Amino acid sequence: MTIIDGKKISEDIQNEIAIEVETIAEQGGKIPHLAAILVGTDGASETYVGSKVKTCEKVGFRSTLVRLPDNTSEQELLAEIAKLNNNDDVDGYIIQLPLPKHINEHRILEAVDPKKDVDGFHPQNVGRMALNLPTYLPATPYGIMQLLERYNIETSGKHCVVIGRSNIVGSPMSILMARNSDQGNCTVTLTHSRTKNLKEYTLKADIVIVALGKPEFLTADMVKDGVVVIDVGITRMPSDKTKSGFKLFGDVKYDEVAAKASYITPVPGGVGPMTIASLLMNTLKASKKEIYS
Repeated sequence: MTIIDGKKISEDIQNEIAIEVETIAEQGGKIPHLAAILVGTDGASETYVGSKVKTCEKVGFRSTLVRLPDNTSEQELLAEIAKLNNNDDVDGYIIQLPLPKHINEHRILEAVDPKKDVDGFHPQNVGRMALNLPTYLPATPYGIMQLLERYNIETSGKHCVVIGRSNIVGSPMSILMARNSDQGNCTVTLTHSRTKNLKEYTLKADIVIVALGKPEFLTADMVKDGVVVIDVGITRMPSDKTKSGFKLFGDVKYDEVAAKASYITPVPGGVGPMTIASLLMNTLKASKKEIYS
């Protein structure tokens, strides 16, 4: 059994990007510039955005953080988006989710210039992904594809079961794993909360990607020997075994499933670190005009 080390792969990617940015700077080229809009003071969002800014500095990117209060109106947020759309110095930007409930998330994401949509959420980029055209892939699925590639995990002709159909992970993963590409060509089964007899599908799977947000949902009796398991879930739960009083759990009952798996991602340290690495890769593509020339 091989543990897929997302932290190491993320650091490798960041080092590769830092070397390329250093070369760009030496040649007098434009330094990639990533911006983020944060509405409100959600603790998890603050931490995540702070990590993004710190990682940008580490690889030599420029970064801008636009902070807006909780009571920001939809029109005010759209005005800030228009500013970033029209700012030629900003290569890509993200809208940190979730947004306050009074703001229409879909309307906001559709207002982002697809050329600067380094989160890969705009319908135009989702459509390009589905058509196997060059595009910005959503960060978490992009990170998972990088893990499969860098660990040389064979996917062609394999049966992949995706558990969860969110627009952020499950749905795009099902598209990517089925595409005619090096880390694709799977026969994909997309399962969700309405799927009956889920175990019948997972027992036949060569690859299982779980993105439910339900701690330790996938158990050993649901998978076959030699399965590849990608655990996207991360839930913080009370624990008397840690100093913080909390422990992070994935969607996979790790210890027992790991005993049957050929490859498995841990939580934490698996898929999570890859999200920011993917965002940086998309921003570098945006700065080099690789997707939209």
